[in-house]
This record gives sequence, C-alpha cells and structure tokens, in this order.
Amino acid sequence: MKFIDLHEDIAYSAMYRDVVHGKEQSSIDMLTKFPGSIVFSVVFPHINMNYGNEYGQSVPNITLAYQQFGYYLALSRMKHINLMESKNSNGTGLNSLISMEGTDIINMPEDVELFYSMGLRNLGLVWNYDTKFAASCYSKKDYGITGYGEEIIKICNELGIIIDLAHASKNTIIEACDTSTKPVLDSHTNFTTLKDNKRNIDDESIKAIIETDGTIGITAIRGTLPTPDIEGILKSITYLGDNFGWRHVSLGTDFLGITETPDRFASVNDIEKLKDSLGQHAEDVLYNNAFRVIKANL
Repeated sequence: MKFIDLHEDIAYSAMYRDVVHGKEQSSIDMLTKFPGSIVFSVVFPHINMNYGNEYGQSVPNITLAYQQFGYYLALSRMKHINLMESKNSNGTGLNSLISMEGTDIINMPEDVELFYSMGLRNLGLVWNYDTKFAASCYSKKDYGITGYGEEIIKICNELGIIIDLAHASKNTIIEACDTSTKPVLDSHTNFTTLKDNKRNIDDESIKAIIETDGTIGITAIRGTLPTPDIEGILKSITYLGDNFGWRHVSLGTDFLGITETPDRFASVNDIEKLKDSLGQHAEDVLYNNAFRVIKANL
C-alpha cells in the first residue's frame, strides 16, 4: 500500500522528538513501511510565544526556515528520504515533497525563486496570520489576496510550485483559485457544514478549489471533525466525495503538528483502516487525486 499525505510537520517536530526512529504519529521508519508513498514535508518557519491566548503569538523566523530546509536536505543525503522536485522524481522508497506553511518570511514575490532552488514545491499562502500576500482564516478583515498575492501565485505557477490554501480566508481561497492557472489544493482542512470551526471551509470554497481541478486533504485535527475519531474522518471524506466528486478527495493528516489524534486514528499505520473502509474509492483518495495535482504543477 502507498499513499500521499499532504501535510506532516516533520522538520519542526525534529527539534523536540525523534522523527526518524520515533513511534508516535509518524516517523521516517514508520513511513518507509509504505514504499512509494509521498509525504508533503512541511517547513514551519514560526516561533510560538505563548501569552495565554489560544494560539499564542507566532513570530516568523527565516533562520528557522533555513534550518528546516537544511534538515530535509540532510535526510536526503543520508538516504532516509527521496526529495521530490519534479513529477518524475518519485521513487520506490519514501518520497518527500517540501512544503512551506505561510508566506510570512517572504519579502517580495520574486523571492519565492530562492526557496524553489532549495527544494520548495508546495506553498501555503498563509498560516494563522495575515500577510502582505493574503488574508488568513483568522483575519479580522477578509481582504483576500493582494497584488503581491496575485504575483506570487503567477510565479509559483510558472516555476512549478503548488498553491496550498490551508488556513486561508474564504476570499483568499476564491480569489487565489480564480488567479491560478494550475490546480490548487487545501492540504489539511474539513468542512463547516459538518463542524463549525474557523479552520474549516464552506461549500463555496470547496467549489472554487475543485473548479481548478484541485484536491482537498481531509485532516486529523480533532476540533475540525464532526466527531473526534476515525468515523469523523470518514464522514468528512464521504461528504466531499458524494457531494463534490471523489476526484477531489485526499488526505492531509497534520501528523506531528497536532497534540492529540482522533480516536482510533493515532498514526500513519491507521491509514490502512481508511483503505479498508473506502473500498473502490481508496486508491483515488489515498494516492491518485493528489498525484494528479502534483503532476499538473511540477
């Protein structure tokens, strides 16, 4: 069995846990049991300062970003992973596609070319804070994408970097989908119809993403699920597939980025449970849909 996971916080988690030989949620050793799989391996360039509110205060840190890019390069040199930089560079081992969460550390749109040279192939326009490029799902004023935002999307389309709309506001999603000439994705989210949560997206946002022929990664974040268990994950998968087309359903666990996993879905090993439940849709949901978006962009 092989799968594509659209979001795992491997490098950031390496600062405080063993992500090579560890046995919690996900690790290189655990993932290599699924040869041919592709993991969107995240660069999370933020330092969290907790002042007592729900999310604390995120401070963008470019040095941290360089360290995390370097970590993936080191894993590649040690043959732990295969860095996926084109649609033809996926191998039979564990394939990592480097993703950056947020544009906070990017100054000008053209600067994304530097990160492309370092291996970046998936770019989240925002995390939980507004940037000069786009508004986030926590924005107090949803201004969508800016002129800089339009420009960085066009550059990413030209270079071969996937546009990721996780954490984005509704207007950001709609305007980014209208701007992009390539399929986009939302790497890890669920749906407001099933659970009212700021990180979830509504039906209009879903339609905008699928109109680009994109895909949406159902996530394991407990608070975004209709029920905080594997049944909640399957309910979200089924809602998207039955109402908007099974061509657009993928998986984005957010493993190593969440503190508590859903019941009966504690690690990447439990993805096999999804395969058993999805029947004829399993191969499309767990691999084909996401790979189609990868091929269209890279």
